[in-house]
Amino acid sequence: MKTEQHHANRRLSPSLQHKIIKTAKPAAYFILLLLTYSFGYLSHHPASTSLPLSPSSSPPQFPEPVIRFPINTTELNPFRITTRCADPIPPETIRRTLVDRLFNGTSPFENFPPPHAAEKLRRTKRVKGWGSTGAVFENLIRRVQPRTVVEVGTFLGASAIHMAELTRQLGLQTQILCVDDFRGWAGFRERFMHIPILNGDVWLFYQFLQNVVTFNQTGSILPVPFSSGSTLMLLCEWGVYADLVEIDAGHDFLSAWADINRGFRILRPGGVIFGHDYFTAADNRGVRRAVDLFAKVHNLKGVHEKTGGAERSSYHHTIVTKWPKLGSILMELQNYVARSITVNHT
Repeated sequence: MKTEQHHANRRLSPSLQHKIIKTAKPAAYFILLLLTYSFGYLSHHPASTSLPLSPSSSPPQFPEPVIRFPINTTELNPFRITTRCADPIPPETIRRTLVDRLFNGTSPFENFPPPHAAEKLRRTKRVKGWGSTGAVFENLIRRVQPRTVVEVGTFLGASAIHMAELTRQLGLQTQILCVDDFRGWAGFRERFMHIPILNGDVWLFYQFLQNVVTFNQTGSILPVPFSSGSTLMLLCEWGVYADLVEIDAGHDFLSAWADINRGFRILRPGGVIFGHDYFTAADNRGVRRAVDLFAKVHNLKGVHEKTGGAERSSYHHTIVTKWPKLGSILMELQNYVARSITVNHT
């Protein structure tokens, strides 16, 4: 038997034997490495050497994995928005700049209304709004004497038209920029059936334009018909600042939080940012939570509340000012609640 095997080996050429040996060595090293790793893994886990569990024994209980975040959620610095805006452009150039860059140099009021919409739009002096003629508007306009107002959340333009009339009465050359996508909100036509709709396109923007035309305020009001987030970011990049910023768009926490922070960045020194619906119940009082967090993040002092009469959330306004000498603002809104926050400009 050995003689037959010896003769068989002799029949293998030296080159073939060399190839077999060359191939076998790496395979042997790999098997050795695999066995070493397996023995090390088994010896590392005590459970592998323990006695087998009896049928009545329960499997070992391991603690739930702890998910650790790199940011301490109690630290407020990560919430600060520190992006700086461009240098401010002169207030008298703002309208022309926006018309040129947003509308290719043609005002949205030019040749309005188009023939297909003329007969479907309402021409009325009664524009639907919520708290749109409250005392807060006249008080702030008289105090601040604004050259530029940015209104975030316009709907049909009731408050913008009211502010335009106030500035005209006071002899101010004020531009009011109305930031709104003019889409309303899901289900809003259940309350506003009179606003036309064509192929799913709600004519809220057309009706807003018609309201401004009816009140002859096309020279003072300019719509910016895009989302508040993209618009406020763009105004910041273009150096468009405002003396008054009104926040009255989405009433959920995330929307209000984003609008307040972005609106605050384009506020001129000495300006005032104010808002609506601090006491509304939407999104578990989303507006209130956003305002309170904003005050905490920025270490705002001098927070005051004044309560009187029946509560009605649509008439509540929040005021934040960047005026060092103004002190706290307590706005008397008839018999309703006003909350004011004073901030020194830095």
